[in-house]
Amino acid sequence: MTVAFKTLLRVYYEDTDAGGIVYYANYLRFMERCRSDWLRDLGYDILAINQQYGIFFAVRSTSIEYFKPAQLSDLLTVTVKLQQLKYASLKVNQHVYRNEELLCAGEIRLASLNAATLHPTPIPQPLIADIKKWEMP
Repeated sequence: MTVAFKTLLRVYYEDTDAGGIVYYANYLRFMERCRSDWLRDLGYDILAINQQYGIFFAVRSTSIEYFKPAQLSDLLTVTVKLQQLKYASLKVNQHVYRNEELLCAGEIRLASLNAATLHPTPIPQPLIADIKKWEMP
């Protein structure tokens, strides 16, 4: 079983459409911020991963389902939960909540790419070990 990492985000005017509702594509931005915070919490800044290991994570695919809209000024909880960790990729489930109410759920597949060649490359062992800290026995 895997533990979910959580981060809080406020909905700003720039995140909404003319009706004050969060524009659907912005949920992907919220999820990206949460994944960045998750890696930072593990001790890895996105820029540092690139500089230290010469890799970056690229989104390979997404699947998102929307249930209810977030609105201007809402305080959201965004989660990331590791589902699968492979040689050069990982899959996470992400959710966006307002209080306890589920607004959006997504599955994101990420590929580890060599920054110079843009080819798939192994996730460095130290990073794999730290990512696995989020797995529960």
